[in-house]
Amino acid sequence: MIVHRLSALFATLAIATFAITACAHAPDTAATDDTMTDRTIRIASYNVSLYDEDTGGLIRRLELGNAQARRIAAVLQVVRPDIVLLNEFDYDEAGRAADLFQHDYLEQPQPGGGDALRYPYRYFAPVNTGVQSGLDLDNNGSVGGDGRDRGNDAWGYGLHPGQYGMLLLSKFPIDAAQARTFQLLKWSDMPGARRPVDPATGQPFHADAVWSQLRLSSKSHWDVPVETPLGTVHILASHPTPPTFDGPENRNGLRNHDEIRLWREYITPGALPPGTKPWLCDDNGTCGGLADGALFAILGDLNNDPVDGDGEHEAIVELLEHPRVLRHATPRSEGAIASAEAEGGANLQHRSAHAHDTANLNPRVGNLRLDYALPSVGFTPTGSGVFWPKRGEPGSELVDASDHRLVWVDVATPSAP
Repeated sequence: MIVHRLSALFATLAIATFAITACAHAPDTAATDDTMTDRTIRIASYNVSLYDEDTGGLIRRLELGNAQARRIAAVLQVVRPDIVLLNEFDYDEAGRAADLFQHDYLEQPQPGGGDALRYPYRYFAPVNTGVQSGLDLDNNGSVGGDGRDRGNDAWGYGLHPGQYGMLLLSKFPIDAAQARTFQLLKWSDMPGARRPVDPATGQPFHADAVWSQLRLSSKSHWDVPVETPLGTVHILASHPTPPTFDGPENRNGLRNHDEIRLWREYITPGALPPGTKPWLCDDNGTCGGLADGALFAILGDLNNDPVDGDGEHEAIVELLEHPRVLRHATPRSEGAIASAEAEGGANLQHRSAHAHDTANLNPRVGNLRLDYALPSVGFTPTGSGVFWPKRGEPGSELVDASDHRLVWVDVATPSAP
């Protein structure tokens, strides 16, 4: 796992559409324009679709100058989150792609965006996508191969190690020494794991020897403590597999369910029953969940809408209704409503409010709420939204940089002035 302290100085700018209510001093800075005006911070999640099918492909695109990355940076410059998780940002061990995106895109004013946006701290770590398992995970009779066959036998679907990775950017210090990752956690270690079954035979889809090794997280699950003006906030970051691209055994749908369930278990305090073997153990061997009373925010493209589309919807509903997850107004946009009405298709059959959608998918699937920024009890919500301007409005030319939209929430604490 890697954390970098980047430039010591960063600037924030209030944008008319997205008024910013928090600023912070970069460390070791004698004086900046970023004087803290109050005790509110903005936390966001954004699936940026900055990935490539070739190893190092994203680096090469960013080096040459990439129009998509410029638009993604512009969105971030408009919304200006204090902490943001980027999903589908290819991982490389040296952090070269992150360097390029931060220095050449975020820190340069972009058309339609705002002033330079600097994050002194970042966190990234290896993910399971593209890492070959050496096992026949898709049960097609062969191991590895080329193209999709090779991707299906990786611990998480991907054509090369690090594809569809995650990058956490922060204006506040990250406590890397206390960060926890759950990349290696076995799916079968979870009590009551939803093991896929072939409905034609009634037998488990994966052989016992495969099931006992299969990892739960398709990318990884991170608990990254960030030292904010509100206190330590644990960023719980993940990107569960889409509940599609499988067969009647529903292996991806069930995995998505249990990847989301992992956070439910993690934030539920309580001792294990006597004689029960600890199972919720991180990659360093430390077992147990998040301390009772700790502040947290669950961020990520969780690939599950509470009502519509594919997936085991109870997984996300039970997370949203968890006693430690703050009840607040669901982030919304007018652009999502207009998009669903204009595109029709599956949107016409959807039952959930289109205003809450965060992803613009194909007409067969429709638009869905897949991306989440879920603060914990202990915060006071002060605002939220989804960056999805209606066509013709300022910023509308930026939204299609990804098929997902940035979702954000502003939070304070009751003791904040």
